[in-house]
Amino acid sequence: MLSRKIVARVLSVSCLAVASLAVTSLPLAAQTFPSKPVKFVVPYPAGGFPDTVARVLSKALTEKWNQQVIIDNRPGGSGAVAAQTIKAAGPADGYTLLVTDGSMFTINPALFAKLEYDAKKDFVPVSALGKAPLFLAAHPSVPATTLAEFIAYVKANPGKVAYGSSGIGSTHHLTTEAMSTALGLNMIHVPYKGMGQATPALVGGQVQILFSALPAIGGFVKDGRIKLLAQNSNKRFVSEPKVPTLGESTIPGFDFAPTTIVMAPAGIPPAVLRQLANDIAQAIRSPAVAETLLNSGVEVIGSTPDELAKVLAEEADRFGKIIKTINIKPE
Repeated sequence: MLSRKIVARVLSVSCLAVASLAVTSLPLAAQTFPSKPVKFVVPYPAGGFPDTVARVLSKALTEKWNQQVIIDNRPGGSGAVAAQTIKAAGPADGYTLLVTDGSMFTINPALFAKLEYDAKKDFVPVSALGKAPLFLAAHPSVPATTLAEFIAYVKANPGKVAYGSSGIGSTHHLTTEAMSTALGLNMIHVPYKGMGQATPALVGGQVQILFSALPAIGGFVKDGRIKLLAQNSNKRFVSEPKVPTLGESTIPGFDFAPTTIVMAPAGIPPAVLRQLANDIAQAIRSPAVAETLLNSGVEVIGSTPDELAKVLAEEADRFGKIIKTINIKPE
């Protein structure tokens, strides 16, 4: 017969083996996350609104996680290139995420008959990062210093005022059309290939107005080469509190300010999704990050996945209605 000491040792070794097996078989969600670098895929070139937010957030999360957060810019195909990059990255484990504005999920589905990704099935919301209001900027030749004066001027000159945008179906275009539809304004649309072309056209007087994020036009406002008349968010931007919103009295409920968001590939473990949402919301709301982004024209948010899902649903409804109203046919 085996001695009691030998039996005890066998039992002890067996228990340790079982415990070790249990730990190694735990799902990823229950293990430490992240244990390797995380990648933010951005569907725009470096320097844009989502890219700026992604870079500020990546620095904060790198410090928080003690793991590098890498920015991977993948412009092209109205988000299709970025979406394919994430699909090709492997399992939905939380290590490859999409940082974009909401247009991939709120404008593109109404604008394109076919997308290389399914906006509802291929991704899940993680967190809303921040909003960057667009400002209605006018050339000095426009004889108006207030929104009311501008509306009166356009109505007195139907079809004579030209507005610029970064392209058909862009947030800048749809914001202007939503304003024009609500107020009964008749203006000429001049689409450009990005704000890099549209902003100089405004400064040079080729177009009389356009909606733009503040960082792109702030210098021209300071030297008097353009003036601000309104903004498209649902509340006044803290850095420009004197500039009214269109929704204050002119168009109640008007809100077309783009939101930068984080999305994860569908199938991400729920525990990883929760940690990502919590960590990202905390990082984006930290005083240092909030101040940095405010200087870049962004007011931080930080949200839960459910809160972001609601934001996207509301944005999709607003954009979908104006796309249908102005009759942009899906491509």
